[in-house]
Amino acid sequence: MNLVNLEQASKAYHDRVLLDRVSLGVSAGQRVGLVGRNGAGKTTLLAALAGVGDLDSGRSTRARDITIGYLPQAEELSGTVARVVFGSLPEHEWATDQRSRSVIGALLGGLDVGADVTRLSGGERRRTALAALLRRSYDLLLLDEPTNHLDIEAITWLAGYLHEFASSYVVVTHDRWFLDAVTERTWEVADGQVHSYDGGYSAYVLARAERARIAAATDARRRNLLRKELAWLRRGPPARTSKPKFRIEAANALIADEPPPRDGVEMARLAAARLGKTVIELEDVSVLVGPRELLDRVTWQLGPGDRVGIIGVNGTGKTTLLRLLAGTLPVPADGQVSTSGNVVTGSTVQLGYLTQEPPAVDPDLRVLEAAERIRGTARIGKREMSVSQLLDRLGLRGERQWTRVGELSGGERRRLQLMLVLLAEPNVLLLDEPTNDLDIDTLTELEDLLDDWPGSVVVVSHDRYFLERVTDHSLALLDGHLAFLPGGVDEYLDIRERAQPPAAAATERAAGPRSAAPAAGPEVSAARQRAGQKELARLERQIARLADEQARLEAELAASASDYARLIELGAQLRSVQQSKDGLEERWLEVADETSG
Repeated sequence: MNLVNLEQASKAYHDRVLLDRVSLGVSAGQRVGLVGRNGAGKTTLLAALAGVGDLDSGRSTRARDITIGYLPQAEELSGTVARVVFGSLPEHEWATDQRSRSVIGALLGGLDVGADVTRLSGGERRRTALAALLRRSYDLLLLDEPTNHLDIEAITWLAGYLHEFASSYVVVTHDRWFLDAVTERTWEVADGQVHSYDGGYSAYVLARAERARIAAATDARRRNLLRKELAWLRRGPPARTSKPKFRIEAANALIADEPPPRDGVEMARLAAARLGKTVIELEDVSVLVGPRELLDRVTWQLGPGDRVGIIGVNGTGKTTLLRLLAGTLPVPADGQVSTSGNVVTGSTVQLGYLTQEPPAVDPDLRVLEAAERIRGTARIGKREMSVSQLLDRLGLRGERQWTRVGELSGGERRRLQLMLVLLAEPNVLLLDEPTNDLDIDTLTELEDLLDDWPGSVVVVSHDRYFLERVTDHSLALLDGHLAFLPGGVDEYLDIRERAQPPAAAATERAAGPRSAAPAAGPEVSAARQRAGQKELARLERQIARLADEQARLEAELAASASDYARLIELGAQLRSVQQSKDGLEERWLEVADETSG
């Protein structure tokens, strides 16, 4: 039985047809991810399913007596946080409810529930609206960009929460890890139609690649990008492609001759030639903002060709760290920001810094004019292309290149901002939340560009897929210190979980993706087996990442035979990685024995 249906639904804005006689339905138990380019009509389709969008023709119907929870992109909230989230429910009731406590801990941590929502930041209002929705039970959830303004921990929690408490939902998101974690079917909105694929994002990538191959499409570059991304998915940890139900033989045939996304040794060699030995070094650096110490005597070195992801909870100082590296950290006269220590920047460094704020560009300029004022052509690695070609790759095509900057959407402004940074031909890129407002196709293009970019990269992002795709290792910002993460995001989540108080950890596990309780008795229960399989998959992901990191460090050791200081540093990192890998392999054997019981 379908919970909601669209029948011959059509909707157009000006001369753009978003929905062209679309008929579809969401059945009970269906978990759907909705993807498509910015402006393709995803939000319009979700609003139509919710019954709040005006259609030009056709109709939206729902089954009798069902309840629908809808999270739009923009919310109009009023009252206190507690009033918005819990309504008139007495505090003693919601404060003792396990589900409510889980929602509060994951989404409203650090927020005063008595605060007026009109005085909150955009991110805080977004999390308040999401908390208000998730505290209640619905037959169907319709979620438009629920991961916006959430950090990696909260996104992981949300994936587990949906698995635990929601049986039917449609979610719009550009977060590919989240799509694979929570969805079992993918809808793509394109050219007014909705195409349906079985499985999450990984299956969707394969299906698109197969469709392009079978149809012998003329757009060869786009097919190559899909094949390249599929190769990345298949070469990654085993669990990444275990959930989608697609034909492994077809995937292997598609990627048989596909090289790795980038040649790390060659990129490091080119970067060293451009940058020399010194890129950016932090020496005993501390940063205080008011009473909060964001960095506490941090010493760290960014080397030539390093590709580093920075992970941490919102508000821990990730953007502050990027500003420090870029030399743009403000020091107000009132003393609210104070710094100590040294930041050493190499003499050959040319920085490119993508901030979260929109660029200061004359709104009356055309997009192409704004870009050509910096440079007429762009060189990315060994490839040279015109400004118009680069704009096309980043999703600003045809007539949009002649649109005034002031008339661009938020996503289009983000593309232009990225374009302006790349045109300056920097050799060090600092990217602060580069995935914000970009659709999946544009993210894929950006990843492909970065594959050929010979320089050092530091990325701050809550997009797990993007971090794993474009960086070689990760650092966590924890209590003012930088911690090396050989196991990547999974290791960071484990560290954070171990650091929680027992009560908080118990609440987190109640809704988290790793929740499972071992059953009593001599036999291994089905629940225990499922928990064991999840643990094995997690360990396999970490071991695979450590093996890649070990190979990278060994290659760097071989290339740094004459640099004794670098040899000492690399040797210490390699020993740490090997010890971590040995420990994880021992744990894998223990879990495998317990699961086979």
